[in-house]
Amino acid sequence: MTTQPSDRPFPHASPAGRDGDPPGAPEAPLRILIAADTYPPDVNGAAYFTHRLATGLAQRGHEVHVVCASDTGRPGTGHDAGVVLHRLRSAPLIVHPTMRTALPLGVSGHVARLIDRLAPHVVHAQSHFTVSRAAIRRGRLSGTPVVLTNHFMPDNLFAHAHIPQRLHSAAGTLAWRDMIRVAYEADYVTTPTRRASGLLADKGFTRTVEAVSCGIDLERFHPRPGERRAARDRFGLPDRDTMVFVGRLDEEKRIDDLIRALPRVHRERDLQLALAGTGQRQSALRDLAQRLGVADRVHFLGFVPDEDLPLVYVAADVFAIGSVAELQSIATLEAMSTGLPVVAADALALPHLVDEGRNGYLYPPGDTAALADRLLDVLAPGDRRTAMGTASREIARTHDHRRSLDRFEEIYAGIRPRPVPRGARRFSVIGLTEVRCRQGVAA
Repeated sequence: MTTQPSDRPFPHASPAGRDGDPPGAPEAPLRILIAADTYPPDVNGAAYFTHRLATGLAQRGHEVHVVCASDTGRPGTGHDAGVVLHRLRSAPLIVHPTMRTALPLGVSGHVARLIDRLAPHVVHAQSHFTVSRAAIRRGRLSGTPVVLTNHFMPDNLFAHAHIPQRLHSAAGTLAWRDMIRVAYEADYVTTPTRRASGLLADKGFTRTVEAVSCGIDLERFHPRPGERRAARDRFGLPDRDTMVFVGRLDEEKRIDDLIRALPRVHRERDLQLALAGTGQRQSALRDLAQRLGVADRVHFLGFVPDEDLPLVYVAADVFAIGSVAELQSIATLEAMSTGLPVVAADALALPHLVDEGRNGYLYPPGDTAALADRLLDVLAPGDRRTAMGTASREIARTHDHRRSLDRFEEIYAGIRPRPVPRGARRFSVIGLTEVRCRQGVAA
């Protein structure tokens, strides 16, 4: 059963700040419709962020609805941690077998009816794909304020879509052009980091983009120094220095770098690698470890249930990530919040999380010799790794997810929809009437 909208008006807020900044937090609960093209049980950063945003807002007393693809294929309405889920009919995503996508036919009409019935105070889209695109356009046409948060990087699609390397540049240009065209339809645009904001500007988006961190639950991910041995036992790991990576085992994550660094590090340190996650490259990574003679030091933990995920970081001494396609990296934040030093590729947004020499090191992407040297520095005898882990935790505190929730509440309270062209508004009314008639619903 779906939750019926209440009659409360859009909350009054203090006047907008200088340069049109949104005002303070809302004075009354909001009705929020979040549109997502990926949502748990999908395993990726955007899905995790959207779930934490939705449930966090619901815990604060807001009425939160999420429209997303069905995880079974069948449409329906359900509830999760105070959030109303509107699941759309879906099919397996050809280029990503572990995910499903909403069937395009009927999405626009379904979203239009949902917005018409719920009368949300704000629509918050999490991408520019099928469900989010429909929500952005229908929200705009209905006069509802629309926020878009961009988590998109073309690099995350190339391997799944089997696009040849020689076509990456052209395909990336087209993908960015499409994303930016949709972004212009939103009233307010955010993205997780300043680097990600600058990237949108570099790709031709001329409006202001605010960087709002995805945030991290500092209470869930926290240091547990006395539990490291028990955590290793939990995952069947030998009790030795442990490097960990958490995420999809896919091409853009560059996990090959981590495996190739192991033989170099092993000359001086007794190091193993634990990989938490699944993906298209898992078989190839096993083969690589075998060829390099480190198969006994690379442990594939597979999919780790959400309730056990904090223990993966507890079992480690250092977190390493070689990805070149991160707009923030929630996994890196989780590791930092747990008190781990970080060794990361010097690419895109990862440098925002690493204070060189303080909480870890950066290395040139693909340079496994440099990666090995950085790992040896972190793992050297003494108190270095402990000091770096403490610094990681301090930096993670600036990304407390409660701050992110605070900011999104402020944005929701202050945003006002831009004027809709008269012709577009007429089309919207006609379009909604046509949709209702086709569905046998009275206009």
